[in-house]
Amino acid sequence: MSQRCRRSSGLWKIVVWDEAFFQGKRHEFTADCYSTPEHGFSTARSFKIESSSLWNAVSSQFVLERGEYPCWEAWSGSNAYHVERMCSFRPIACADHGHSRLMLFEQENFQGRRGELSDDCPSLPALGWGSSSVGSFLVCSGAWVCSQYPGYRGFQYLLESDSSTGEYKHVREWGSHAQTGQVQSIRRVQQ
Repeated sequence: MSQRCRRSSGLWKIVVWDEAFFQGKRHEFTADCYSTPEHGFSTARSFKIESSSLWNAVSSQFVLERGEYPCWEAWSGSNAYHVERMCSFRPIACADHGHSRLMLFEQENFQGRRGELSDDCPSLPALGWGSSSVGSFLVCSGAWVCSQYPGYRGFQYLLESDSSTGEYKHVREWGSHAQTGQVQSIRRVQQ
């Protein structure tokens, strides 16, 4: 049912510094980095995304679009949680798509009330979703960022169609930091 995206050899490039405001040790990445210590520095505190691709900070689930991120406030903002450094990140391949489709379910394992999105939703409650939480997701196409609060604020969870065929049966599958099924806004990741 889900449409797997094809990982392309896109022109991905992120430049990372181990200190804020583009200071300290510098390193360029064009592929996944699951551990910055393996590349000679303990953390990454500032970034420049120089390609048109998007990057996901794996450990904390932040989507970084093309641009400059001189300090933690630039990628997390005052409406998210405080993360001053990142130790892993990877390109998002599924963001390059023509049609986005996401199914959400009230309970885990695709049970209970069901909804479907093909566009951004800044407030699930305003759309009529009766609960403040979601039990499971089926990403049919594209990549999506689910946020804890309306207006794309709070904890973020990146869901992609190529990850386990787009099936997210339980909150534990949304990311290592997922503690709650509270999701109140969802947006498409687009390049």
